[in-house]
Amino acid sequence: MRILLKNAQAVTMSKDSQVLQNCCIGISEGKIDYLGQCKEGLENFYTKIIDCKGKTVMPGLINAHNHAAMTMFRNYADDMKLMEWLFEKIFPLEDKLTDEAVYWSTMLAIAEMLRSGTTTFSDMYFLMDNVVKAVEESGIRAMLSRGLHGDAPNADDYRFKENIELFERYNNSFNGRIKVMFGPHAIFTCTIPYIKMVYEKAKEIGTTIQIHVAETKEEVRDCIEKHGVTPVKLLYDAGVLDETVVAAHCVNVTDEDISMLAEKRVNVVHNPGSNMKLASGIAPVVKMLNKGINVCLGTDGASSNNNLDMLEEVRMATYLQKVHTDNPTALPVDTVLSMATVNGAKALGINAAGILEVGMKADIIVLNTEKPQYYPKYNVKSAIVYSGSSQDVETVIIDGRVVMEKGVILTFDEERVLYETQKWSEKLTK
Repeated sequence: MRILLKNAQAVTMSKDSQVLQNCCIGISEGKIDYLGQCKEGLENFYTKIIDCKGKTVMPGLINAHNHAAMTMFRNYADDMKLMEWLFEKIFPLEDKLTDEAVYWSTMLAIAEMLRSGTTTFSDMYFLMDNVVKAVEESGIRAMLSRGLHGDAPNADDYRFKENIELFERYNNSFNGRIKVMFGPHAIFTCTIPYIKMVYEKAKEIGTTIQIHVAETKEEVRDCIEKHGVTPVKLLYDAGVLDETVVAAHCVNVTDEDISMLAEKRVNVVHNPGSNMKLASGIAPVVKMLNKGINVCLGTDGASSNNNLDMLEEVRMATYLQKVHTDNPTALPVDTVLSMATVNGAKALGINAAGILEVGMKADIIVLNTEKPQYYPKYNVKSAIVYSGSSQDVETVIIDGRVVMEKGVILTFDEERVLYETQKWSEKLTK
């Protein structure tokens, strides 16, 4: 289908931070084929016209770190420390998960993400065939990895094999909407030889890895006691850091750690909501950005956040850095929006690029900016970051396909998703 968005205000997220007024955006074969002023006769080239008068069009948001199926445990175990939360509550419940439960809880996550303007998410979990099924049916874009716990019995035999098979079956599938990476969980659940093995396999087949790094003070303390160095230094010395690595959290890092991450061009995912809720600390995002590190944004799983709202994450990120640095100019609007779009695309190696530009993949969201919170109209990007809401997202286009229009998800039955997820949550927790 050839789609034309007309009469739009467009936040392009291009290098010059352009905001175009009264523009048209044409889409064909999954890509943007026109971006410019609306002109007579243009509509004749398109089969579907969406009038965006009073609306703002921008690139879809990229959730660069998530555990989508953990929506099954949303609000189940709150107000706990990370290690207690994981080992006493979450891991035991995850042992009960079935294929069907993972499928429905992933669909629930996708429904929430689409409604809040996320067009791509990066996932680390298990029973991943069911996540693939959810991604295929919903139309969302995803970077998927099998979570690897490399200190468990037979870990090499089945978890690692599952990740390789996931790559072989699904990488670049569904018109490239799914890409597959490797997911060694963390240094406290994987040995360094295991992480090196995973890293080398990823390099061999041409993909990337994502790993949790320095999320808590406890993790850093235990690593120093056991190995004599910080988690970042441990990975650095092991030779498993480079521009293909996506490191989630990096909350409790030293200046030396930041220099190593910058030297190796590691991509860092900031998760402010989860980090605050679990009292993990405040990641030194401004320092990392000043060192040239590509920092993007993620929600983490809904069991530790407890939502997947990327616009909320954008706002929390900028507020948190302002108060952390005692500087109201820290993490300004253009920077934090880039973290949620351009930087996420770079980290995940997605050709959507996180910008509106001819030739780029058509992953686009339309927000209703004719609401009271957008008035008076000065700077639309400031309005989106500081006064907007995920509830303003009306239409979502992914890979040139309309998956949500006027607030209605078109690709699956949202009501059934809610019913099935509730049913499974009751089965798993009784």
